[in-house]
Order: sequence, then C-alpha cells, then structure tokens
Amino acid sequence: MSELDLGKKVFFLYPPSVIRDELISRLLEQEYEVYMLKDVAIAGRLLLQYPDSLCFVNLDAGLEDAEWEQWIRNLRDTPATAGIGIGILSYNSDEALQKRYLMDIGIRCGFIKLKLGIEESTRILLATLRANEAKGRRKYVRADCSHDQMAMINLREGPIRATGQIVDISVVGFSCIIDPDPDFKKNTLLHDVQLKMRASLVRTKAIVFGSRTVDGRNLYVVLFPPDLDGRSREKIRGYIQISLQNEIEREGSVLAEVMQKEAASRKAEAAAQHGEQTMKQAAGS
Repeated sequence: MSELDLGKKVFFLYPPSVIRDELISRLLEQEYEVYMLKDVAIAGRLLLQYPDSLCFVNLDAGLEDAEWEQWIRNLRDTPATAGIGIGILSYNSDEALQKRYLMDIGIRCGFIKLKLGIEESTRILLATLRANEAKGRRKYVRADCSHDQMAMINLREGPIRATGQIVDISVVGFSCIIDPDPDFKKNTLLHDVQLKMRASLVRTKAIVFGSRTVDGRNLYVVLFPPDLDGRSREKIRGYIQISLQNEIEREGSVLAEVMQKEAASRKAEAAAQHGEQTMKQAAGS
C-alpha cells in the first residue's frame, strides 16, 4: 500500500479557537490525520516533506493579506509543493476576497467562512476532505507510541502479570511488546488489559490477533472488542491527537534548528564578505 493509500496529512496553519477546541476532534472521529501548525516559516519547510498533504490557512492570523497571498502563490508555483491542496479559513465574508483566492489564485480546497458556524463549517470541511481523498484507503488513524514512555500496557491473565510498551494504537487495536513475554497465541482472549496513555487510562478485554518477531522479541497485535465503550474510544482518540501533534512538533523543532544554523551561516558569510571588501578598500586607499 502506497503512502497515498494511507491517506493525506491535514494541516491547519494558525487554527482559530473554534478549530482547536471543536473541529479537530470531530475530524479525528471521522479518522482524518490532523495537525496544527503555528509558525508560517516552519510550515513552509514542513510542507516540503509532505507534498501530497492538505493545508488550511487561517487568513485572520500570522500574516497580512498580501503576505498570505504571496505565500500561497509561492506554494502553488514551486514544483515541490504544487501538489499540496490549499484551503482558506476566515471570519471575513468579503466576496471579493473569496473570489480572489478561489478564482484568481486557484486554491483547491475551498474558502470556508467560519461565520457560518461550527456545524456548517464542519460539513463543508468534511466534504472537502472527501473530495480530496484525504483518507485514502486507510480506515483508521494509527499513532506511533514507540518513543512515548508514558504509553504502557498492564495485563493480568490467570497467573500472568506483565507490563509492556504500546508501540502503536488506533481505535480498533494496538501493538505492544510485553515483559516478561507471555508467549500468547493467536486468538488468545485477554480478560483484563489496562492501557495507560499519559493521563488517560482504559481498561478493557482484548483479543490477540497475532504476533511477529521484531529485534528478537514478539510484537503482539491486539484488537479491542467490538463493543468497546464510547468513553474509552474518546480517550484513545484524545491520545492519538496528542501523539500526532507531538510528533509533528518534534519535526518542527528539528527544522527550526536547521533554519537557525542556516541563518547563522548566512550571517557569518555576509560578515566575511564585508570584511574582505573593507580590507580591499583599505588597501586601495
């Protein structure tokens, strides 16, 4: 399955409070992979790494209108980012502004007027994501927990008492490495499983779907029961949102360090060139 089959990342650049507080969770419920970005410079670098993603820009924050227009035109006109689907979010309902972005600039993912309210904004946004095949063939968003020491499993099964690391998780199941290894067989029913996901705790039954060997250890794939309660699903989705956001922020931090080093290098190079010019001028006088 290709990366596109696995869906597209959906970015919100300078998301307003209604997006952060309400709409993001609704998109996660529909199994879209959603991230928030708060720095336009880092966003420009980050989008280079995800050229098939979708990015919804809040025109009401970050830059002035003319600067936003130039930034979006640059994304559109740069071959490496030309495939990114750009959409607009704004409380500004000016028809001329909407026409400029939709018709003149030619953004692909619509102009969502937030004044229409959360229900209508959600409806329009979901329709846009479906039209742009943001899910791909993926049914569920899965978060990588392998580096999160606060994503743990505790289980009790008969005489077995074991703990382990959750490696990844979705609302249908998770994978984990258990210590000591209980050597569970496929279809083993687990009657008492506790998942600790940072501040959230989920206690449930589960079934071992299978296992494979990774670095000499069994990696178990475990499924939740079909009747997993809504509150537990909500906790899992909340953790997935936190995990995805933390991962993209780590990537952003790395890019910020690279950008700082590049800026320092340019500054040093400019200073060296200025010094050479000064020496030449002094020698010629």
